[in-house]
Amino acid sequence: MSDRDCRLYLITPPVLPDGFAVLLAEALDAGDVGAVQLRLTEADDDAVRRTADLLRPVAHARNVALILNNRPDLAVETGCDGAHVGARDMQPADARKLLGPDLQLGVSCYDSRDAALRAGEAGADYVAFGGFFPSQTKQIRSFADIELLAWWSELMELPTVASGGITAENCAPLVRAGANFLGMVGAVWRHPDGPAAGVRAMNAAIVAA
Repeated sequence: MSDRDCRLYLITPPVLPDGFAVLLAEALDAGDVGAVQLRLTEADDDAVRRTADLLRPVAHARNVALILNNRPDLAVETGCDGAHVGARDMQPADARKLLGPDLQLGVSCYDSRDAALRAGEAGADYVAFGGFFPSQTKQIRSFADIELLAWWSELMELPTVASGGITAENCAPLVRAGANFLGMVGAVWRHPDGPAAGVRAMNAAIVAA
């Protein structure tokens, strides 16, 4: 991942449909995507391993990072590019120890400046803020203010991912506030014309912002 202009950060559905590797390839071929987070909330370790092995070559063939949600140990084992952890699930410093110095570490910081600062001190490569809008994918515990994103982007160099209910219609304020990445599920995977159309629509919205 890089800190260039705002890019897409795709998060997989919690349960993958049949043929998802093909859908992922089509989505990644449709426009700029910086990273894919594999987020299988109900899968056991073996299923996560199999899925990572299936999706990793799809992402890597397109120079896209594959980030594993909440399991730094399996990220190392399966050759992923890093892991993303929730601030309430694992301490960032513990995740960094598991990943070593070279793999990417992302940390969900929700609406907390303090959590983001602590994540940065612990060695995070990016921090995630959100949710910014109501989401059909997961229950939002607390909403983040766009001003938080603008404050961080102005003062800190550590890249940010904005997430939570982001669509082509509502993303412009987040882009203008300095988000480096837009994390999304529904706007791409549930797009009525398919994931590739969702990627094209989101990239067009970023340019228009």
